[in-house]
Amino acid sequence: MTTVAVDKGVGALLRGWREQRRLSQLELALRADSSARHISFIETGRSRPSEEMVLRLAEHLDVPVRERNGLLLAAGYAPRYAETPLDDPALGSLREGIERLLAGYEPYPALVVDGAYTVVAANRGIAMLLDGLPEHLLTPPLNAMRISLHPEGLAPRIRNLPQWREHLKAQMERQIALARSPALRAVYEEVSAYPVPEPRAGEAPLPEDPPYPYFALPLRIEHDGRVLSFVSSISTFNTPMDVTVAELAIETFLPADPATVKYLQSLAP
Repeated sequence: MTTVAVDKGVGALLRGWREQRRLSQLELALRADSSARHISFIETGRSRPSEEMVLRLAEHLDVPVRERNGLLLAAGYAPRYAETPLDDPALGSLREGIERLLAGYEPYPALVVDGAYTVVAANRGIAMLLDGLPEHLLTPPLNAMRISLHPEGLAPRIRNLPQWREHLKAQMERQIALARSPALRAVYEEVSAYPVPEPRAGEAPLPEDPPYPYFALPLRIEHDGRVLSFVSSISTFNTPMDVTVAELAIETFLPADPATVKYLQSLAP
């Protein structure tokens, strides 16, 4: 559902996005091939922007696709971007492509989440890491942040939990700053309130200097009596024309050390 503050005109909404992006009216005008005077008139309501101008300004302000619909509605135009359910036949080729991508990445973990980190697809590598978690965390809809940081979830298994927790929170904070998502804000507030599990008795601390250099912050997680190390990357779709597609993200976990590679490949059929 598109969110828009009905008591605000498009000028006030655009001004809010411009100020959030820390751009002056002149800077925005230069980027959008307009004038500071015209931008000022739009923001104060003295001029009604054309549909093309609304979309052009939204593009240069990096407004999320969902919120671009809100800007169009506030300006008196019809929404431009559909919000197609992921199980709709129209997105069949997208689902098939995602499934092939996730399967092709096995035995390494990979998953797809929406804008609030609800898991919409995952492969067997992810299922391996979730083995043994309580049923209430694995009942759909699964949430990747909740599973990762819940005291009964993966958190007790993550050997570098303080660093990984701060990484995930910072990731959500950046997204909240870019997109005004109440759903994501609710997830952030929920997981931020989780207590951090205490180290288990007898658990050896991680060495300050690992025997191999990490090229990014690793996720170091226990599985079946060993510690596996991964670094993650996130991919999104270029120039999406649908709200659902715009909010999908594919996260893949790359083994960060030879021991993890060897172990995961030994599990491959």
